[in-house]
Amino acid sequence: MVETTGGGPQDGAAEVLDRPLPDGVRRKVVQIVADGFGGLTVAELPPQLRQYARFTPNRRAKFAGNAMAAALETDPLFRQRIGEKLRESQPELTGALDSGSPPPAADPLDVAAAAYVLRPPGWGKLVTAAGEEAQRADAERADEETRAELERLRAELDRAREHTRSETERLRAELDAAKKETDSLHRKLRSALADVKRGEAALRKLRGEMEAVRAEGQAQVSAAESETRRLRARLGETEAALEAARRAAREGRSVEDMRVRLLLDTVLDAAQGLRRELALPPVSVRPAETVDAVEPGRMTPKDIAARALSEDDPAVLDQLLALPQAHLVVDGYNVTKTGYPQMPLEKQRLRLLGQLAQLAAQTGAEVTCVFDGAELAAPVLLAPPRGVRVLFSKPGVTADELIRQLVRAEPPGRPVIVASTDREVADGVARAGARPVASAVLLKRLS
Repeated sequence: MVETTGGGPQDGAAEVLDRPLPDGVRRKVVQIVADGFGGLTVAELPPQLRQYARFTPNRRAKFAGNAMAAALETDPLFRQRIGEKLRESQPELTGALDSGSPPPAADPLDVAAAAYVLRPPGWGKLVTAAGEEAQRADAERADEETRAELERLRAELDRAREHTRSETERLRAELDAAKKETDSLHRKLRSALADVKRGEAALRKLRGEMEAVRAEGQAQVSAAESETRRLRARLGETEAALEAARRAAREGRSVEDMRVRLLLDTVLDAAQGLRRELALPPVSVRPAETVDAVEPGRMTPKDIAARALSEDDPAVLDQLLALPQAHLVVDGYNVTKTGYPQMPLEKQRLRLLGQLAQLAAQTGAEVTCVFDGAELAAPVLLAPPRGVRVLFSKPGVTADELIRQLVRAEPPGRPVIVASTDREVADGVARAGARPVASAVLLKRLS
């Protein structure tokens, strides 16, 4: 790299550095520029350095070091101004450099940096010598540090060896003590295991004896419990048979009396109804009245046939309920789900029972409404309306079965009407002597 002098007439001719500036010299040069920077006006600074005019010397050296080194190398006028500031701050060093005899006691880096800025004759050799001296000093310092570190490591190694030796001896002593203690523990353990085995053998013997006693006791208890259960069963059977005999003796007669009395009432009501229906005169029948003829004002067989009612006519139900001692049995949910299935079950029941109460009051017939208990999550708290008997089937029993039981409980000859659309129910009650009526007919009558 070729450098030109810019210090004035006393500067030497241009000299050439055969190697880059050493790092130590470069740092000193940047510090010289940073120190002299503040003594210059903004106009005296190169354009690329004016932005750092307000920086402190340390900040200039940190952020503008490369820019200041480049300006010092390429701008002779800027280098001359920095040299003047250096002469003012270090007159002894700069004077010695101008005379060609730098002070022997001065720092070689300071001498080389000042020579690089002032460019006196022979400055290149000073810079090179300073770099070599700095490298030699760095090498000596590194060698000293290495020797010191080596000595320190040797001392640490000796201490570590000594510590290892003492620690090994301590561990050997502890190991010997542990071996002795282990041997003692092994002897105690063997003795304890022998005691445990003897104790386990004795325990097994005691357990065997106890199990035998327990088995014998359980056998005796089981035999006693079996005999007790047998006696209790026999006692229960005897009590049940006695209670059944008493109930049969008590209820058999009353049920039969009730059925006979109800049948008698039915026959008497039927006879009275027949008398009213036939409107028999108080006199006996005359022979002439037995002759088949049509009297004036009497209906012919064709007129009577024309008055027959269809099966879905509500008047049929009225005629059936007008029979003496008539009993109407209603399949509750079958009727409600036929007429108003969209309503909740509770409202279905209340609506049907209210209508049946009115029907019972109008006709005077006995009315029983049967609901399926399987449809309920819990028992129903319901006050039956006047004139209507409300029954729910028991668990495991359907409403259809309960209806058939009610029909079978009636004496033969009593008019029983069952309102249900279920074909199986209708056929079953018809075989038992009851008169089935469709749910739609009952709904028409109730509406």
